[in-house]
Amino acid sequence: MFLWDNVVFGPIHSRRLGSSLGINISPTTVKICSFDCIYCECGWTLEKTIEPCLFLPIEKIIDAIDMKLSQCKTIGTIIDSITFSGNGEPTLHPKFDQIIDALIVLRNKYYPKTVITCLSNATQLTNERVLAALKKIENPILKLDAVSEHLFKLINKPIVAISVEKIINLLQQLHGDFILQTLFLKGEIDGQIFNNTLEPHLSLWIKVVQHIHPRKVMIYSLDRNTPAQRLEKIPFEKLVEISQKIQQIGILADAY
Repeated sequence: MFLWDNVVFGPIHSRRLGSSLGINISPTTVKICSFDCIYCECGWTLEKTIEPCLFLPIEKIIDAIDMKLSQCKTIGTIIDSITFSGNGEPTLHPKFDQIIDALIVLRNKYYPKTVITCLSNATQLTNERVLAALKKIENPILKLDAVSEHLFKLINKPIVAISVEKIINLLQQLHGDFILQTLFLKGEIDGQIFNNTLEPHLSLWIKVVQHIHPRKVMIYSLDRNTPAQRLEKIPFEKLVEISQKIQQIGILADAY
């Protein structure tokens, strides 16, 4: 599996975000996440403790972002999105809110028309400072791969005490001003065959999406190597079909 060894990487071409400058505020040597998703390109979550001392100092992060944005601006690099991604869940950083505030200043200085994106699993929306920080950026993209507790635990394997019902309730705190992302896949894990595009789960997922009503839904499937071996990509035609079902309930949706 793959870990980013720098604070800033790219820009790289993203299927969903265009020219995306990646920001990794997680450790560069180990994945730190509140999930242990079976499909994560960073591999399994081997570090089960979430200690503040493991994270990069805010000063190092901001200096690295400042330097990279300055270099990109000087040579005329196009950046459509500055994207928090990297080696785990970015909102776990103890100073995530301060990093967001500093990044907004730098973005306005170098690339005022560029959006700030954060890819998150939504587990830290219980933290008021994280919630407030995500409300400040243009693209909080929050994950919801399953809406039944069984599939949630099978696919996302949370390592913190949280239920999918709790996550759904937390997403409502954004009052629809966020982007929902769902990865559809099928396969076998822990001896169980699953497919999160099948009924009754798909209809239940659509019902939840209608309830939390994000401004957009991003639907995609596997595109990289996965730590679990018996996983299969969902055909693009099926993803388009699901996106059309979301559009029929009045919510913008795209398949990637």
